[in-house]
Amino acid sequence: MQDFEPLPKSFYEPSAKTVARDLLGHFLIRDTAAGLCGGPIVETEAYLSDDPACHGAPGPTPRNRVMFGAPGHGYVYLIYGYHFCVNAVCRPIRVAEAVLIRAIEPAFGKKIMLKHRPATDLKLLTNGPAKLCEALKIDRSLDGIDLCRKDSPLFIARNSALKTFVKEKGPIITTTRIGITRAAELPLRFYLSGSPWVSRPGTAV
Repeated sequence: MQDFEPLPKSFYEPSAKTVARDLLGHFLIRDTAAGLCGGPIVETEAYLSDDPACHGAPGPTPRNRVMFGAPGHGYVYLIYGYHFCVNAVCRPIRVAEAVLIRAIEPAFGKKIMLKHRPATDLKLLTNGPAKLCEALKIDRSLDGIDLCRKDSPLFIARNSALKTFVKEKGPIITTTRIGITRAAELPLRFYLSGSPWVSRPGTAV
């Protein structure tokens, strides 16, 4: 398996809108007792500081405190009382923005992921934010994790063949976000249109 190099904290300092697009093709990696698993990110959504749909909009709370911290950390939250979603925190401290990782391509450690989330069709293994968290065994215990450290149990690594990967799986499509009611019209979802692991195709805006 290749030697992974985590993306630096500076990668996450810009707006989540910029980072969400730039994350496409880089690797989300989970280090488990059984080994590494994960794959390239193929779908993201941005949540901004002035965004009614952003969890940071009401101000700091015990749930969202990580969003107000340093960039390059993971914000993990629970939805529907059962499922988890993972985000990459962006912008400087006290500016709450994050990128929701909506889908990845299960490129390595497939057997590990299938133990966590049995799926008869590999295309259904990680094609959604809750699905990928189950497959990678991501839960609230990883809230606040440093995504820029190679020794972290969860990190995001540079894809040295990024341009080739995006060219093969692209083009990149920008659409409105899905699964929310507030500010759903904002064009803040990004995905690689040639990837079969995208959660749902959309109309480009």
